[in-house]
Amino acid sequence: MYGLKVLLPVALLVALLAGGTEASRILGILPSVGRSHYIIGAGLMKALLDAGHEVTIVSPYPMKGAPPDRHRDILMPEFTEAHGVSGPDLFEYKNAPNLVVLYLVYNEFGPMSSEGLLQHPNVVQLMESGEKFDAVIVESFASEVLYGLAEHFGGQLIVFSPFGASMWTNELVGTPYPYSYIPHTFLSYTNEMSFWQRFSNALVAHLDKFYYRNVFLPKQEQLYRRYFPEAKLTFQETLDSVRLAFVNQHFTLSYPHPYAPNHIEIGGIQIQPPKELPEDLHKYIESSPHGVIYFSMGSMLKGRNFPEEKRAAFVNVFRGLKENVIWKYENESLPNRPKNVLIRSWMPQSDILAHPKVKLFITHGGLLGTTEGLYNGVPMVGIPIYGDQELNLARAEKAGYGVKLDYETLSEETISAAIGRVLSDPSYAKNAQTISRRYRDQPLGPAKTAVYWVEYVIRHGGAPQLQSPSVKLSFIEYNLLDVYAVMALIALSALIGSFALVKVTLKRLGLVKGAKSAAGRGGGAQERKKTK
Repeated sequence: MYGLKVLLPVALLVALLAGGTEASRILGILPSVGRSHYIIGAGLMKALLDAGHEVTIVSPYPMKGAPPDRHRDILMPEFTEAHGVSGPDLFEYKNAPNLVVLYLVYNEFGPMSSEGLLQHPNVVQLMESGEKFDAVIVESFASEVLYGLAEHFGGQLIVFSPFGASMWTNELVGTPYPYSYIPHTFLSYTNEMSFWQRFSNALVAHLDKFYYRNVFLPKQEQLYRRYFPEAKLTFQETLDSVRLAFVNQHFTLSYPHPYAPNHIEIGGIQIQPPKELPEDLHKYIESSPHGVIYFSMGSMLKGRNFPEEKRAAFVNVFRGLKENVIWKYENESLPNRPKNVLIRSWMPQSDILAHPKVKLFITHGGLLGTTEGLYNGVPMVGIPIYGDQELNLARAEKAGYGVKLDYETLSEETISAAIGRVLSDPSYAKNAQTISRRYRDQPLGPAKTAVYWVEYVIRHGGAPQLQSPSVKLSFIEYNLLDVYAVMALIALSALIGSFALVKVTLKRLGLVKGAKSAAGRGGGAQERKKTK
């Protein structure tokens, strides 16, 4: 009876809290053609739908299984035409310097997708409809011009990053980014860097910031004026109006970051309870007496684009394994396919990784896949190609749940050695399972965390109390350069004053004059000697 008395008020409180949230109208802007980016944004939108909100999504991809009465897709199918099986070969970027990849993001990928969205007939129609939304959530990926949609639709501006914390979101909410222990997103360093790594990290970060502020943002401002000519806010005021920034990261999967209050980690928000696998996949895994290796290079990179010699190396190594292999491979056939290899152009990745018979995940090191692998406690062999993949796999090696392979030196020997090392050493699986337990130990989980903060911002009229004052400071003010300059001036003045005081004191005591007289007498004596 006592337990019932305790439980009834708790149940009533939960019911009141659940019923006390009004449904809001939320617009999601997911412009990227990369499915991995879309999946993160779709996970956030699904969480809001599950919480009872009305959600409209602008995206190249439709959301499946959403309630039709509270969900609407504004589709841009043309975006995906160049991203199918015949899409670009992104292995070409392996040899490109990191700053070149950043340049392409700033000048091609970001602006092209942003302008394509703003010019799309379906989006133009939505913009001309006069509709209003309580919140507008925009993907932050060199897409700052799209932030103007928040004012246009009258909603609170919220952004999300498909990868971890970076300058793009840190600048918006005032999160500090100490280069001494937080590596730049496109570098392969960990949080423990040598002097020269810290030097390189700081140099790349400052060059990135300089280009971003002085070249990229002015171009985005030009686009902003073109597409939002009647906006009341300036471009800078729009950037300052960001109320929340979500990042696809969690400290158990990465490193601790000094976040501002409105910078929220939601890493793994796309992960759902495992669903039943398709019958053929289920049968294939269950009939594997020695377990299964899952191989995927993600949604952007295509397994079919591996150069022939590297693809043949994987095929020959797999042929000699006792484990079965599931390979996300975009062609209908694989030359010389071994009997223990199953290929599909698309896989229910998270559901496969959740199966207890999956022993190893061979990956390109994208944040989406590595998060799903760690969530399920699966060790990895990684082949980074571009972007944050080097960073993610450097982290895997340091934490002991993965081995990184260099794409340039891929061969039967290196592939076989890496697979054998991870499968034969139980510490890799143990470390992955340890991180899985840590990650799962969360008070709310990423979906409910995201919903809470979106609702909080809406409830509190944008929640300006969350905003860090640092976003209003200039570079000089934020870094106290003016203060240090005045301190240096004061110190220099004190030093000069002290020197002058000592000089005057010595002069008054006659020491300086006496020294000069002695020097004069010495000089006169020398003159007399010369005369003689």
